[in-house]
Amino acid sequence: MAKIQTKYVCQSCGYVSPRWVGKCPNCSEWNTFVEEAPSPLRVSKKPAGAASRIEPIPMERLETIDAPRIKTNIDEFDRVLGGGLVPGSLILLGGDPGIGKSTLMMQMALEMKGLVVLYITGEESVQQIKLRAERLQAKETKSILLLAETNLDLILDVIERGIPDLIIVDSIQTMYRPGLESAPGSVSQVRESTALLLRFAKTENIPVFVIGHVTKEGMIAGPRVIEHMVDTVLQFEGEAHYAYRILRALKNRYGSTNEIGIFEMHDTGLREVKNPSEAFLSERRYGTSGSTVVSSIEGSRPILIEVQALVTPTSYGVPQRNTTGFDYRRLSLLLAVLEKRVGLHLGSYDVFVNIAGGVKIDEPAIDLGIAVSIASSLRDVSVDSSSVAVGEIGLGGEIRTVGQIEKRVQEAAKLGFKRIVVPHNNLKSLRPHDGIQIVGVYSINEAMEELLG
Repeated sequence: MAKIQTKYVCQSCGYVSPRWVGKCPNCSEWNTFVEEAPSPLRVSKKPAGAASRIEPIPMERLETIDAPRIKTNIDEFDRVLGGGLVPGSLILLGGDPGIGKSTLMMQMALEMKGLVVLYITGEESVQQIKLRAERLQAKETKSILLLAETNLDLILDVIERGIPDLIIVDSIQTMYRPGLESAPGSVSQVRESTALLLRFAKTENIPVFVIGHVTKEGMIAGPRVIEHMVDTVLQFEGEAHYAYRILRALKNRYGSTNEIGIFEMHDTGLREVKNPSEAFLSERRYGTSGSTVVSSIEGSRPILIEVQALVTPTSYGVPQRNTTGFDYRRLSLLLAVLEKRVGLHLGSYDVFVNIAGGVKIDEPAIDLGIAVSIASSLRDVSVDSSSVAVGEIGLGGEIRTVGQIEKRVQEAAKLGFKRIVVPHNNLKSLRPHDGIQIVGVYSINEAMEELLG
């Protein structure tokens, strides 16, 4: 039998080479060759030319399977997953180093009482995992099995001797298959390791968590194809200098991608934030210029957040425009609208915008709050501290309609705010609320008069 040779395929044009080369001779692209796993030769039992007996199945003949979800007993985690873990699903969790990925996985394993969890680590020793569990004040760890190994063939051999109820792999970049010549973490190793875990999860019908590294741009490291292969992609994010962490679903075949889970990092692990609005507004100072409370929708939940702006005369030839937690290009658009429609001359001022609490918001509904904060800081006049601003700003200075306005008003009323400024067209779908005044505005100038006087 002829020896199966390893081949290298250009990811740009598909050119196949028997060895790795730096520059593709076909498309002239650099560093695009990846190693392909050699597939074993299969001897067909059918004579040459025999017709295939594979037949498609009519959809109406298939029965709907409503598999019960497995609860992680962490409400914020279950919310993001769509109600819990689906048996047979492969879930990829990514995030910056030190953000709390391993802590979140260990807390989940500790909460899933009655289920056998296999925690596979390729970066830490089993003693380190034990120390983390003790830091999380674990009381019952009999159902958690630890395995420090990176060879997937050996790992699957251990698993098949006693299949657990849940598997956690930390991390996929450290796993490797001996049949490939490339090093762990390479494109081919990450792709083949993920494919092997995917087949195992579907065959044995057990959920598998895979932790993935991220690049300096914040993207999950490795080939983008692994994000297509897995069932769910979770992103764990947060600022290093803040205690709050946000879990987002970038992809979810079994639920919505609009939900988020909010946690707070403590010495004893991650704690769920049941009322994010109250937490984000806890350090707010009253009577300070450049501060406005806005209402944002994250998934299906409304969150009240403080938007801060600082406008100062520039000391340089070109004024600075810096943002934290908000899109820089969106800020440039709002500054142009303020100059053209409101008459605020900001060409000789530095403008700094910050979303308090370390969260990142990209929803247009906070435009009005940012514009009001900038005008407040420029005029050194404080915004009404009992008011909330909601609205998207158009290029003509108009305040445009936003979605889910009812939830925003309810959240503002629940936290004791007396007034909320909303787009006038949203008043058609709003009912009166006790304890809070709803003010509709058509333009940004009207909103300035209501909030700044």
